[in-house]
Amino acid sequence: MSSNKISLPAKLINGGAAGLIGVTCVFPIDLAKTRLQNQRVGQRTYTSMVDCLIKTLRSEGYFGMYRGAAVNLTLVTPEKAIKLAANDFFRQYLSKNGKGLNVFKEMLAGCGAGFCQVVVTTPMEMLKIQLQDAGRLAAQQRLILPSSSSTKVVATNPVLSRAYNVGPSAVTRPMSATQIAKDLFYSQGFRGLYKGLGATILRDVPFSVIYFPLFANLNKLGQNPLDGKASFLHSFLSGCIAGSVAAVAVNPCDVIKTRFQSLHRGANEETYSGIVDCARKIWVNEGPSAFLKGSGCRALIIAPLFGIAQVIYFVGVGEFLLGFSRFEVY
Repeated sequence: MSSNKISLPAKLINGGAAGLIGVTCVFPIDLAKTRLQNQRVGQRTYTSMVDCLIKTLRSEGYFGMYRGAAVNLTLVTPEKAIKLAANDFFRQYLSKNGKGLNVFKEMLAGCGAGFCQVVVTTPMEMLKIQLQDAGRLAAQQRLILPSSSSTKVVATNPVLSRAYNVGPSAVTRPMSATQIAKDLFYSQGFRGLYKGLGATILRDVPFSVIYFPLFANLNKLGQNPLDGKASFLHSFLSGCIAGSVAAVAVNPCDVIKTRFQSLHRGANEETYSGIVDCARKIWVNEGPSAFLKGSGCRALIIAPLFGIAQVIYFVGVGEFLLGFSRFEVY
């Protein structure tokens, strides 16, 4: 197979493997990001990422830091595979005249990749956020309940518990991602699973527009003039830098998406009728700094996630497994 042609199965394997490895490594930080972004002014359940992780470990145990990881690990393979393969496809399509890609065409390719991935990203994020934020709400309720109460408290939203209780009272076991998905589908259809689609597009399209061109140009700086390949370390660092820059740049959109997709609310937490209403209320009630909540966490998530992705992608794990090319670490 020609090296210039895309092997779609290989790219899907690369994207899937990168997603699985990356998510496993950074998921606790992602959980902290979600809880910090959903925390309102005056609610100091967590003071920082480290404080959030320590309190989660103490109250929910080690596996509590991976709450929601199952749905992420299940859907991250198609999500990352679609994102990386779509970008590759659009780059090849836009450069078919043999003139190569300018920055504008690289941004168009990234835009196309961002649009393609939201088909999987939106329901994945929707389910993940409910499970991740349940611990924050439980921690708030423990502060409200008398200290003498020994009953374990979990999320009280109907979608998250079978008890359908309201208020800060004891409830039954929390639900799984599968049950949340079933309840959303039966009550609202696909619209329930795709709540926040616009907010997801608002985050992921600009992210891809920034990330892919930036990575491509950073990676070019380290290419060997003889074979045109960058070193293992250079590809990894290029992915980390490009991912961090893109993640912080779109963090305000990520805050809006997280708030809008959260189905359950703590005490005195406002509801949102749409993306504009969400952005306006955050600005008015919490100030512009609220749009940067979790930005440090997000940079720490995206940097290794995309660094790992680009290393696996450029090394060609998928091509090796399918026998298309020799496995080499450059």
